[in-house]
Amino acid sequence: MRKIIHCDCDSFYASVEMRDDPNLRTRPIAVGGHPDKRGVVATCNYNARAYGVHSAMPMSQALRLCPELVILPTNMKKYKAESIKVQEIFHEYTDLVEPLSLDEAFLDVSNCTLAHGSATLVGQEIREKVRQEVGITISAGIAPNKFLAKIASDWNKPDGQLTITPAEVDAFVFELPVEKIFGVGGVTAKRMHDMGISTCGDLQNQPLMALTRSFGKFGARLYELSRGIDNRPVNTDRVRKSLSAERTYADDLPDLANCQQALQALVIELDERIARAGCRDLITQRTMKVRFSGFQTTTVASAGFATTLPEYQALLNTAWTREQKPVRLLGVGVKLSRRSNDAQMGLFEDVL
Repeated sequence: MRKIIHCDCDSFYASVEMRDDPNLRTRPIAVGGHPDKRGVVATCNYNARAYGVHSAMPMSQALRLCPELVILPTNMKKYKAESIKVQEIFHEYTDLVEPLSLDEAFLDVSNCTLAHGSATLVGQEIREKVRQEVGITISAGIAPNKFLAKIASDWNKPDGQLTITPAEVDAFVFELPVEKIFGVGGVTAKRMHDMGISTCGDLQNQPLMALTRSFGKFGARLYELSRGIDNRPVNTDRVRKSLSAERTYADDLPDLANCQQALQALVIELDERIARAGCRDLITQRTMKVRFSGFQTTTVASAGFATTLPEYQALLNTAWTREQKPVRLLGVGVKLSRRSNDAQMGLFEDVL
């Protein structure tokens, strides 16, 4: 039985900025691009979230929701430096650390003898050290596997912690809303609700064959996760192979013209993610994903490193001709080559 901790810094970029300028602590702030240049919110503090502002939102929309919003440019050099400090604290307790992004990571502390061998106490010590040594807050989730640990870290945010013991797993997942399962977005959740499935307990009542028939390969994953089963180990050799930005639309995009219009914001968001990850020199291929109203999904790709709008417009035209139906999801991405002698690539992973 593993002891897994998922650590997630609270509003990381915004927290670093508030630490450096205490006058910002009581104000709604967002870190990201300029609204006049189609910038998007990279992250925002909880004061801004109270207005409905959230990550990946166009900054112009965030400003409409919160006219008093303080907009700060991203300072990736500073954030990466602070991330390294946090990662060093993680490694005081275990070498089995899997960074997911600058601000979050999985830790396997199964063999850790510090803090009396208690994963819960390790989580508390890590959070206190990050507070004292880095000056920001971090939340933690402790569980027997990665799936549950990640859910637990979000349970008492900000600056909170939750432990799910092995004995508590069955009861916890039985009541867990399906929206908490990674990979279940708004469209999939609605489809589940239409099938009478609202919780993992409801999913448990569905035979494996029925889930695979309804959700394809993801159905088998749903069968396991709904039972709290996740056997993935903490991977310390994680290297980015791709990067993407995608969006599921509340209302289907009815035609190609509407898809092309929506595409612009996605390409801008992807470009900003590439810049934050510092991987532009590794791009070998452009990718495009389109999911149509009937859940048919198609992908197209083209070789090259340019990620401007015309390249993705051409890919979208190709994808659209395959079904020519309303679209519920668009995604743009890039494939990356492996950078030689890059020990820090794992720090810059983005979770989408």
